[in-house]
Amino acid sequence: MSGDQTPSVSARRAKHVRDWIINIVLILVIFGAVQWWKARPLASGAAPPLVGVTLDGQVFDLAALTGRPVLVHFWASWCPVCGLMDGAVAAIAEDHAVVTVAMQSGGPHELRRYMAETGHAFPVIADSTGQIAHRWGVVGVPATFVVDSYGRISDAVVGIATQPGLRWRLWRAGSALPDMTREPAASG
Repeated sequence: MSGDQTPSVSARRAKHVRDWIINIVLILVIFGAVQWWKARPLASGAAPPLVGVTLDGQVFDLAALTGRPVLVHFWASWCPVCGLMDGAVAAIAEDHAVVTVAMQSGGPHELRRYMAETGHAFPVIADSTGQIAHRWGVVGVPATFVVDSYGRISDAVVGIATQPGLRWRLWRAGSALPDMTREPAASG
């Protein structure tokens, strides 16, 4: 039976596994390329200044948090995808430095009502004109930044991000060594 050309079961399985791996790698490459493309306009390097008053009347200054990683999350009350991330952002705010910027979602009164309706209590700065978002290069929401311990943007994501993914990025930003080839972030 040396003329039988039927591949063995193990050879078919190996080909099937190899095809799956190739497909998964292609999907990951395409996903990564799309994420890179969407994040192109976002600020990078030293984090732009971020100073404002949160909805509870507290003055927030990002520069005051140098020394620990900070999650900076841009969202809008009118954005359904942003709402999918509210729970993750709220959970992270319980044990990490977090500030959110509500882009073009009304003033503090409207945002306080929105936060009460949704039951979330993370820190929010109103950006009714979009000026803060513009400084950070945000043209679409949600957009999430991780600012490392040295005041540099270590990661930026446009679109939905998971709580484990954001926590991993914060951990990585907190354990990063300084890059001596870059200018230090402005601290004041």
